[in-house]
Amino acid sequence: MSADTVSEGRREGGRTSAFSGVVRWVENLGETAFAYLLLTPVFVLLGAIAFYPLLRTLELSMYSDPYVDPQFIGLDNYVALFEGNLNGFLPGTTTFLPDSLSFADVLRSSLMVTLVFTVVTVLFETLIGLGQALVLDQEFRGRRWVRVAIIIPWAVPIVIQGMIFLLMFHPQIGFATPFLADLGIITGQNTLNDPWSSLFIVMLADIWKTSAFMALLILAGLQSIDRSLYDVAKVSGASKWQQFKLITFPLVLPTIGVAILFRTVAAMRVYGIIDTTSKCEIVPSLSCMVVANLGLNTGVAAVIAFVTAIIIAAVVSVIIYQQYREGF
Repeated sequence: MSADTVSEGRREGGRTSAFSGVVRWVENLGETAFAYLLLTPVFVLLGAIAFYPLLRTLELSMYSDPYVDPQFIGLDNYVALFEGNLNGFLPGTTTFLPDSLSFADVLRSSLMVTLVFTVVTVLFETLIGLGQALVLDQEFRGRRWVRVAIIIPWAVPIVIQGMIFLLMFHPQIGFATPFLADLGIITGQNTLNDPWSSLFIVMLADIWKTSAFMALLILAGLQSIDRSLYDVAKVSGASKWQQFKLITFPLVLPTIGVAILFRTVAAMRVYGIIDTTSKCEIVPSLSCMVVANLGLNTGVAAVIAFVTAIIIAAVVSVIIYQQYREGF
């Protein structure tokens, strides 16, 4: 046997031994460690597509204007944002924080408008979605067509959705304007340029579209409930309300929590429906302020974007902690 053959055999044996060692190491991992090992590619991918842009945004926010006047100023932009010194870069009379707790100042604050939009829309979308899911979970004739009808608003593109509500609430031709104006909910004149009226219309449009998304998620949770539980409850004489209170709601609550988490993240980033229905100067959201400054001052846009990301992360952490505390 030649020396080359012996050397090749040793290398092949070394590779086989190394592979066997890796296999044994994997086999000896606990369930949790093995799960994290399988998730490693996901973590790497998330780091590449999520964390790097976030860190890049943080870096840009520490310059006065990264592309025009690249002077490193540290956290000065953040201090100026919360002190109101960057309000001059925002469109119209928009501010980041409200100057006071008056209704007019709240509607001018991009932070407050975003929070109000998120709380109101997610609350009503959850309630409406739960109601729709409870109906769709029942056996009745034509249920398939009702499901299709509920899903249609969710499938409508944001541009078309915005045009629908723009025409519905147009002060001259909108058929919905006179009715709500008579009730005192919105103004009948210059409707789409009134801050409260525009915010109400944008929230209504978002609720109309996204309730279907909540309904689908909650319906998936309802259909995973063991139906024999309801048979036992009926035999025990439980009413429909008692069945909902003691069986349906506790078992579907984790699914509702996940649905609320998804919708909260999306609502905090609202931009498209505002841009297509009204104007960012009228309904200022945090995302609107980022877009408005992208071509003017990248440093200011980066500051608002990073602060928005921190707020979203804080809200998500609270929701996840609440679910963890409740044992979900």
